[in-house]
Amino acid sequence: MTLVGLDDTDSRERGMCTTYVAARVADAIASAGGSVERRRLVRLNPAVEFKTRGNAALCIETDLDPSRAFALAVAAVDRLAETGDPRTDPGVVVADATVPDAVVDFARRALREKLGVDEAVALLDRLGYRHDGGRGRVGALAAIGAGRAFDDWTYERIAYRELERCGTPREVDAESVFTAAAAAYPDAWDTVDRVEEELVCVPAAPGPILYGIRGDDPETVHEVARSVESEPVARAVTYRTNQGTDAHLRPGSVASVEDGRAYRVDGVVDDAPATRAGGHVHLSVRDGDATLPCVAFEPTKRFRDRVRRLHPGDRVTVCGEVGDGTLKLEKFALRERVTTERVVPTCPGCGRSMESAGREQGYRCRDCGTTAPDRAERPLDRALDPGWYEVPPCARRHVAKPLVRGGFDAPTHPER
Repeated sequence: MTLVGLDDTDSRERGMCTTYVAARVADAIASAGGSVERRRLVRLNPAVEFKTRGNAALCIETDLDPSRAFALAVAAVDRLAETGDPRTDPGVVVADATVPDAVVDFARRALREKLGVDEAVALLDRLGYRHDGGRGRVGALAAIGAGRAFDDWTYERIAYRELERCGTPREVDAESVFTAAAAAYPDAWDTVDRVEEELVCVPAAPGPILYGIRGDDPETVHEVARSVESEPVARAVTYRTNQGTDAHLRPGSVASVEDGRAYRVDGVVDDAPATRAGGHVHLSVRDGDATLPCVAFEPTKRFRDRVRRLHPGDRVTVCGEVGDGTLKLEKFALRERVTTERVVPTCPGCGRSMESAGREQGYRCRDCGTTAPDRAERPLDRALDPGWYEVPPCARRHVAKPLVRGGFDAPTHPER
């Protein structure tokens, strides 16, 4: 078995898509007499500054001779990659099916750290793998190791446009998508956002993808794709992928998080959530003497309402990427909520609020003379139940796990 890894062939401005290049490589392999056993789409560290929107790398498993597969892959990348963009730096890696532990470890780290091309090249040369190109060799090598690196896999059925249509508005019938999404949910997820009335499966970028249907099994995503009415589909491919798995999150603590990595962190809400310029909602989480700023950005829409309902003293788990010392919220769990608040006591005689009697002297009613030793406890009417909350489909990162997939350690409140 031969493994062909590809990465970094697209451009934010010019378009193209590495999944499309991989599809064309697979076509070339088939034309050369090889069989394509499996196609793998691997999302890598979403914090890497070189990424385009999704930071995807691809791996094709085939029985074609490695040298022939390498030549075909390099030729396809040379022909299709958007190298006119100086930030595009493609890479091709070809290996046999025996993937050593060093490559598996490299793949895991590529999703949770920032790795350099020098490290990738040193490992490639040590293993004797064929490789070509630049920085994209990092992702290409990670895609090869990902098959053993991760246990949780989902599927995406991607339909591609005719290339001459790229750059023009996509023609996808919204009603057919919403109907198909409703019929397949929850096995297919993040196809639409019902509240925002958005076709999440249809990208806005200028590349060749017409739409992509994600779900838990290949049959479901294929069936949804068949139900979508659209402009002509030039080709369609089903990928096995680590999308929707939370594979990027690592356990962390408030005091130990680092920029450029994504974490799952436990703590206590330290200050009341506040909406600031741009509609972003800020709060901080505390553990001992350490605090971690957190933010729910405006594009997370109604998720911010859930964040606003948190209260100082709530025990929570927060998840997201850390940048500039701030955790960018993707989801959170309310573990234990504060149910009372301490308020100035009310006089039992006249019903008015008491006043401070002086430092550490409690409270007294100016009119009645009644006293109270301290603040009173008043029940809080909480509009937020314990459990997990998430950003809506329109704001979800590719690798983030939708709550509807299950496997969480508390009740879930899925968005759809």
